[in-house]
Amino acid sequence: MELKRPVTILMADDDADDRDFARTAMEEGRLANELRFVEDGEELLDYLYRRGRYANPKDSPRPGLILLDLNMPRKDGREALREIKSDPSLRQIPIVVLTTSKAEEDILRSYDLGANCFVTKPVTFEGLVEVVKVLDKHWFQIVELPRPLPTP
Repeated sequence: MELKRPVTILMADDDADDRDFARTAMEEGRLANELRFVEDGEELLDYLYRRGRYANPKDSPRPGLILLDLNMPRKDGREALREIKSDPSLRQIPIVVLTTSKAEEDILRSYDLGANCFVTKPVTFEGLVEVVKVLDKHWFQIVELPRPLPTP
């Protein structure tokens, strides 16, 4: 069996506590993937297009998976999702919406905009560790991800 190489996970979330919990949950779940963070949809697109402080490719390795919060300042997750999935050079990057929302409208709209998965953030840290383990198993052990295309 071929060993899969670690994949960069990019998490877009404006809540510092949620980012810290995600980092700790990945450590607890012993994930080998690198986790990077941006704080809103505008910064997410800067990262993906290598603009501003992300201009150096070493500072912005192409993510194999994006964890996307919906409710963020400047550009929310819905707007960022729409832009990413409408760009042929980015649309193949899987996007998991990871948000506090359970609203049916958010679930339907996220899938309509091209989300690959919708997960409601667990309320406990233990629940988050479990979600991280399941995401790891699904996206990095079971699913075949596309090889990254060169970033524009």
